[in-house]
Amino acid sequence: MYSANPGLILGFHGCDIKVRNEVIMNTTTLNPSSNTYDWLGNGIYFWENNSQRALKFAEELRDNPLKSKKSSIKTPSVLGAIIDLGNCLDLLDSEYLDLVKESYKNLVASYNTVGLEIPQNLKGRKTDELLVRNLDCAVIENLHKNNKVSEFDSVRGVFVEGQTLYPTCGFNEKNHIQICIRNPNCIKGFFLPREINKGYNRV
Repeated sequence: MYSANPGLILGFHGCDIKVRNEVIMNTTTLNPSSNTYDWLGNGIYFWENNSQRALKFAEELRDNPLKSKKSSIKTPSVLGAIIDLGNCLDLLDSEYLDLVKESYKNLVASYNTVGLEIPQNLKGRKTDELLVRNLDCAVIENLHKNNKVSEFDSVRGVFVEGQTLYPTCGFNEKNHIQICIRNPNCIKGFFLPREINKGYNRV
């Protein structure tokens, strides 16, 4: 009932500066990701209100080109976007978490019926974190495939990632909210993020 989030949000996409400039100049568009390990299923990914995290991600792809099948990033940059989430599969909402749980059960049943191995989430190189989300992607794509009510325009999820900030705390250095845009019409415009003017202490 409340899946249409009111208002606009800001999203940030880490990419090479060449891609950023071409999108700003409207000579190209962002292509949806269609990997089997995408964390929130297939679509165009943004970090919600977190330009610094988007830049760090682009830097990680530059330094670890094998993490992505796409061309390597030579000059990490950040592209800002104004987004209307539309009909959102919001994984911070109990109603939609229940849908994901049911989708998992349905997926397991269908795989068992045909004797296929269920996809697995896998740890990344040199880390205990589940960075290759084959199972999560399959579950969310299965939900979209079998959704009979109304098509979701976007998916939103929160992720606890990285080392804890200090002993016994519940805060991690890479905690973030990701947005996966399935309907490109949700993107109302792009912009170049500005640097903070340190001469002023108010927004």
